[in-house]
Amino acid sequence: MLRTLFSIFVFTYFSVLFLVFFVIISLVFLVTFPFDPYRKAPNFTLSIMARCMMKASPFWKMQFEGVDKFDPSKPTVFVSNHQSFLDMALIYHVPWKMKWVSKRSLTYIPVMGWLVWLTGHLTINRKSKTALKKLNNLVKPLKDLVPVMIFPEGTRTMDGKLKPFKNGPFLLAKEHGFALQPMVINGGYKAMPPGSKKLNPKVNFKLKVLDAIDPDSFDDMKSLKDHTRKIMEEQLNELRIT
Repeated sequence: MLRTLFSIFVFTYFSVLFLVFFVIISLVFLVTFPFDPYRKAPNFTLSIMARCMMKASPFWKMQFEGVDKFDPSKPTVFVSNHQSFLDMALIYHVPWKMKWVSKRSLTYIPVMGWLVWLTGHLTINRKSKTALKKLNNLVKPLKDLVPVMIFPEGTRTMDGKLKPFKNGPFLLAKEHGFALQPMVINGGYKAMPPGSKKLNPKVNFKLKVLDAIDPDSFDDMKSLKDHTRKIMEEQLNELRIT
């Protein structure tokens, strides 16, 4: 009963946040789009909404580690595991803003899809043959030192375990020599397991940024992908027991 009431409150709270910030972000976009090609100002405003989202419960605690490992002077592709819809709100708490790669289906959701467009994030259809080519749209922002965030699993886990990785972020990093920086997160799966409509009011969310990886140290994309997945799985398992 408690979880049901909490879930009703949170989804109502989130709905209000989305509507209010849609108006605010729309205004920010209209004022800044002539001189803000990467929509940094709307994206920053969205980060404020994300921080408000994570305040839905006083018993949602957040722990961050390794955020000082990011070098903003290097073009960087971030990769993270994906546990729930709260992952983006959690990751938005890091002290830098990123251009995200999201699934195309998000754009069909009223308000949420509009926010994705207003804040300049890239959407791809994972089933399309042109999905990998569309990642080339990230090359210019990366060269202009706008970091990119990609979930290499492609979708959130259904059992809490790390899913197989898709090639996209590793091809992007390998082909252009961009630094690849993994991070691991935990808590989202406990907050709301896939298939459940009830949120957990008491969760410890954890985010750990790992050391950046030089793609030139690997002979090919596959070895880079396999290495990244291995260390992320190790660190995720460690995060769960700490």
